[in-house]
Amino acid sequence: MTRTDRGRGRLKAARLSPRDVAHVGSSGLRSRPMRVVLSALGIAIGIATMISVVGISASSQAQLLRELDKLGTNLLVASPGESMFAGEEVKLPEESVGMVGRIKGVQDVGATADLNASVRRNEKVDEGDTGGIAVKAATADLLRVLRGEVGSGRWLNAATGRYPSVVLGHVSAERLGITEPGQQVWLGDRYFTVTGILDPLPLAPEIERSALVGWEGAKRLLGFDGHPTSVYERSTDAAVGDVRKVMAATIDPQNPQNVKVTDPSSALRAKAATEGAFSSLLLGLGGIALLVGGVGVANTMIISVLERRYEIGLRRSLGATRGQIRIQFVTESLMLSGLGGLAGVALGATATGVYAHSGGLPWVVPLWAVGGGFGATLAIGTVAGLYPAVRASRLSPTLALHAA
Repeated sequence: MTRTDRGRGRLKAARLSPRDVAHVGSSGLRSRPMRVVLSALGIAIGIATMISVVGISASSQAQLLRELDKLGTNLLVASPGESMFAGEEVKLPEESVGMVGRIKGVQDVGATADLNASVRRNEKVDEGDTGGIAVKAATADLLRVLRGEVGSGRWLNAATGRYPSVVLGHVSAERLGITEPGQQVWLGDRYFTVTGILDPLPLAPEIERSALVGWEGAKRLLGFDGHPTSVYERSTDAAVGDVRKVMAATIDPQNPQNVKVTDPSSALRAKAATEGAFSSLLLGLGGIALLVGGVGVANTMIISVLERRYEIGLRRSLGATRGQIRIQFVTESLMLSGLGGLAGVALGATATGVYAHSGGLPWVVPLWAVGGGFGATLAIGTVAGLYPAVRASRLSPTLALHAA
């Protein structure tokens, strides 16, 4: 292992290759597999918690962004604002839809109007038992503006919109017990035939809880005065800002303050931006579990040093330097933590996948979370192994062999 240094009589310590370091570092792990499993478990739980929290949050955010891409962020809604005079009712002009349609950049316009009517399963149901379902008049273009889809049946058209026919949002259909088109509901003072049931509309949840009748049919059958309550418009992405600036003044030039313009997609954008805000607590808990795992690794390494004093003394007597002893035990600690980190990453990714699959979400595990989590385990492994390694390197070979 040593050689004469050009006749000076001084010996050089043998050098350990990376393969030798890995071999001596793993020897303690191979001889005590159960202890390795238990020690790595704390690290694995901490990393799995952190990876799953970040992954679930990222998966939910990806789903929201996917919905935004599908639904678009170029939808604006105009509705009556608050009048400057208390008690005065504000109404949008009857010509609101046509006026908004003439704004540069606007592609599609639709509208709804709240009606003074209730909808029930039949005439025998108490009039006050509405189930929270609103009755609205709707223009024929509304569904295209909202990018909605009819789950079953057909949307209102020029023919059905003039007669006692109604399209139900999916929530209102569930509350009324309507499962398919062709059934009838009691609306106002007569039966209306259900022609369609809508799929969910994330950008217009008020439509999901509504019963929609045609614009002309509402005027003829339900006493509708023609004033819309909400005007929905789609514009080009580049024109959204400009349309929003002039929309209120276009609808009511004399009193633009009486018109409120909102962006329904802003709620989804805000939700996507803040998704995971409440995960910081769970991340903190995962960090605590990781620190506890690090303490477990340090404790295991100290016990390992005490149990292997004879081995340490023998290696020192055969020429191993203090530095080589330190490298051996730091390497062992790194391997122990690394095994826990790999197991934790796998567990966290699996938990995220199960959650995403059960909720119909895309499976997203950010690479920065995987790299950061595994890097944290290596850092903790290094710190946890330093003291035991230094303690082992300071053992006197004579005393270690004598004590053994």
